[in-house]
Amino acid sequence: MATTTVELPGAQLPEVHESHTTVERPWRPRINPWIVAMTVTLATFMEVLDSSIANVALPHIAGGLGATQDEATWVLTAYLVSNAIILPAGAYMTTFIGRKKFYMICVALFGISSALCGFAPTLPLLIFCRILQGIGGGGLAPSEQAILADTFPPEKRGQAFAMYGLAVVCAPAIGPTLGGYITDNFDWRWIFFLNVPICLISLFLTSRIVEDPPYVKAQVAKSQKGGIKLDFLGFGLLGLTFGSLEFVLDKGQEDDWFSSHLIAFFAVTMVVAFVVMIWWELKQLREGHRPILNLTLFKRTNFAICFLLMFVLGFSLYGTTILIPQLVQTLLGYTAELAGLVLSPAGLMMMAMMPVVGVLVGRTDPRKLIGFGFAILTVSLITMHSMDLGVSYGRLVFLRCFQASGLAFLFIPINTIAYIGVKQSENNDVSGLTNLARNIGGSCGTAFMATMLTRRTATHESNMVRNLTPGNPAFMKQVAMLKGIFGGKTSGNPMTGTGSHAAQAYLYNQLHRQAAMLSYLDIIQYLAVFCACMIPLLFFIPRPPKHASPSAGH
Repeated sequence: MATTTVELPGAQLPEVHESHTTVERPWRPRINPWIVAMTVTLATFMEVLDSSIANVALPHIAGGLGATQDEATWVLTAYLVSNAIILPAGAYMTTFIGRKKFYMICVALFGISSALCGFAPTLPLLIFCRILQGIGGGGLAPSEQAILADTFPPEKRGQAFAMYGLAVVCAPAIGPTLGGYITDNFDWRWIFFLNVPICLISLFLTSRIVEDPPYVKAQVAKSQKGGIKLDFLGFGLLGLTFGSLEFVLDKGQEDDWFSSHLIAFFAVTMVVAFVVMIWWELKQLREGHRPILNLTLFKRTNFAICFLLMFVLGFSLYGTTILIPQLVQTLLGYTAELAGLVLSPAGLMMMAMMPVVGVLVGRTDPRKLIGFGFAILTVSLITMHSMDLGVSYGRLVFLRCFQASGLAFLFIPINTIAYIGVKQSENNDVSGLTNLARNIGGSCGTAFMATMLTRRTATHESNMVRNLTPGNPAFMKQVAMLKGIFGGKTSGNPMTGTGSHAAQAYLYNQLHRQAAMLSYLDIIQYLAVFCACMIPLLFFIPRPPKHASPSAGH
């Protein structure tokens, strides 16, 4: 029988047989979409907050559990590894148990494991609980994004992503401040206990408000009848690939990268597992099975470029979120709480900008917004390159807020473009992969910063120390002046006598601070170049249709 396609403004509707007189309208939830959005954003904000709140508490955790600082970093590594594994697999799991049930299981697991983290008596047990927490947290953000994509019509999706963007972008800025306040004034265990009541509220609201769309229910029914089988090999390869990648990124600089046999082993494991995983997933597609990773999405130019843009966004966001507090604490003498307060005003800036960008996405070409965002981000990093050891608190806050104004123009438009031309049944796959890109980008940004900071500092010190010789009159004059301050005589040989060693030690300490500052500026310069290189890619993204539906192009 012949078919015709009926189109209405703002949505592309399914094919309707000629013999029918009614048109099936797109699914919409019974509850107000904004109530659904606020409900699912609650748990996601908590999860993203938890990924950064533990950073400043590591010394307290190490001391409280009788562990070294290096051993305590496994508290962060364990979370990142398990989180990275579950992120791309979330869409696959919803096929078997439904998205709402999967989301609630993740919230419950996150809450229970958070309580166990707070009660953990030893470091190994805490690390195990953090692995469980990472598994629960990894399923929250992709599920929320897919829920928002199904709940809102395409023309309002940008505003919905604005709320989600607030959680993802602002939480890392608030986390260090909140973590510093809790650990300074209470006990580090409360950074985990804080999650429990939020999880209970989220579970109650989700059970009452969130619902699965018909296509998700159809997928679950098909899997229960045996139409879709669980891919255990795919899961194993996925875990090996992203687990090994996170381990290499997190421990690489600490173990001097490939000079360590352990890092080399995990790097080789990652490459081999990745190649085999791609082969296996393509084989699953050819045989008509449901793959864990939907690689067909990368055939779409807009999605492939958005994946890369989201990676760079995560790289820049998490890289600078760690760089700035570390700079002010190690070189400027800020406390953990004050270092967090440098970032917090930027969170308020993004809270103000996100709704504005959400409205603009529905009224203008999102590619222009992305270009504007990367341009502002690049200029802000170039401006940040003018910092020195005398930079004031107000200047730091301004520079971070300037940078945040550019970040606000990136997250929502990138997500909006990523969903264009995607089938409704692929919404979960898109959200899982874009969140994976952001998280892996953040891990790469953190690893890049740690590596460059160590190596560039050593390079600058090597270049500068050549000037600290008795043959340099300026150096000798400075030593003589400082020698007098430290109780010695300014006359005679500056390199001998009382106070000479203290004077030289002081100068070397200043040299080390200057070298570290120069290395921070080098990192900022590289980040500016990375962001500027993203702007030309926007010309390769096809022009998005106005109010494009998820199935546009099919």
